[in-house]
Amino acid sequence: MPLGELGAYLAIGVAVGFFAGLLGVGGGLIIVSSLALMFSAHGFAPQYIMHLAIGTSLAAIVFGSLSSFRTHHRHQAVDWAVVRAMTPGLLVGVAIGAGVARFLPTAFLKYLFLAFLLVITTQMVLNLRPKSSRALPGTPGLTGVAIFIGVCSSIFGGGAAAAGVPFLTWCGMTTHRAIGTVAAMGFPVSIAGALGYGIAGSSVAGLPAWSVGFVYLPAFIGIAITSVLAAPYGARLAHKLKGATLRRIFALFLILMGVKIAISV
Repeated sequence: MPLGELGAYLAIGVAVGFFAGLLGVGGGLIIVSSLALMFSAHGFAPQYIMHLAIGTSLAAIVFGSLSSFRTHHRHQAVDWAVVRAMTPGLLVGVAIGAGVARFLPTAFLKYLFLAFLLVITTQMVLNLRPKSSRALPGTPGLTGVAIFIGVCSSIFGGGAAAAGVPFLTWCGMTTHRAIGTVAAMGFPVSIAGALGYGIAGSSVAGLPAWSVGFVYLPAFIGIAITSVLAAPYGARLAHKLKGATLRRIFALFLILMGVKIAISV
């Protein structure tokens, strides 16, 4: 693998870890967007570019998620009762999403991802956050929401925070605690998603060398290494900054990436 390609994966990992720790959102969005463009430029099979980008994203955020939620835990910003209640539903949702994605054409996944990207960037630019208006639901309600979040995370290569943080905030949890709690939920989601995409792509012909199903190992390793190192810095900074301006800058970056994907992939 050329050193320039490895350097790109390492740089993506820095951005992924930092923004995932800082904003509680964006890690999977950065990875999927970046890898879709890189895989297209490298001439990977067009019909599997999005599957590879999403599967690799889920694998790569495993270690960054672990590092991020450990930092949030040290700040006492993880509600473990909620994590335990929602994890079974999350895993069911991830399994459903990975199974469905295997049979979706890459063009459909691309436009679905771009629509999701538009929703997230709009939320960031306008700083839309639901006001606390209710308490957390019981176990059946939490399970239903968890399944939905798991499906979305599996299909979009991450994004648990995009639905999870607003939901927990709406249910009365502080923003910092919601981010930390969703970061902890993202750890089992990413493990299950990576396994699901690895299995789903195991019988697919035409994938690049060094792939395990829909997980491209060079990208996974490069991103994982630096995301682990960068995530604690973002998580620590999250407890010091409001981050409204930074969210808008990050949203603009995602918009530009989305436009590039729409044109190039």
